[in-house]
Amino acid sequence: MAITSAVCKSFKVEVLTGTHDFTASSGDTFKLALFTSSASLNKNTTAYSTSNEVSGTNYSAGGANLTSVTPVLSGDTAVCNFSTLTFSNVTVTARGCLIYNSSKSNKAVAVIDFGSDQSAVGSNFVISFPTANSTSAIVRIV
Repeated sequence: MAITSAVCKSFKVEVLTGTHDFTASSGDTFKLALFTSSASLNKNTTAYSTSNEVSGTNYSAGGANLTSVTPVLSGDTAVCNFSTLTFSNVTVTARGCLIYNSSKSNKAVAVIDFGSDQSAVGSNFVISFPTANSTSAIVRIV
C-alpha cells in the first residue's frame, strides 16, 4: 500500500464538465480526510472511502471541512487554495490525506503524501497549504 501525491485523474475530467465549484462563499463543500500508511491513494483515486482512514481521539471519520479561497489567476495559471486546517486536540498518526468534494458524492480532488508518518498526541494536527501561485498551489490549471 502507498500514498502518492497527485491531482486525481477523475477530477481533471470533472473540472471540464463543470462538476466542482470552488467559489468560497457559494461553492461546494470540500473536506480533507487523514489516512494511515496502509492506505492506497494515488492519481487513480476517484472518491473518499473510510478504508485505512485514521482513527483516534477527537478525529471524526470523513475529516474536516476546508475553507476554500475563490480561484484566481496567477500569471496564466488558475489557482485555488485552502486556508490552514487544524484538527484540534487529536491523537492520530497519518501518512497522508485526501481532499474531496463532499457536495458531489465525495469525489476525489487530490492526494497528498506527507513523506512520512506524522503524529499528534493530545495536540493540534495542522495542515498548512502552500502559497496560491502558479508553481505552488495545491489545485492549479496551467
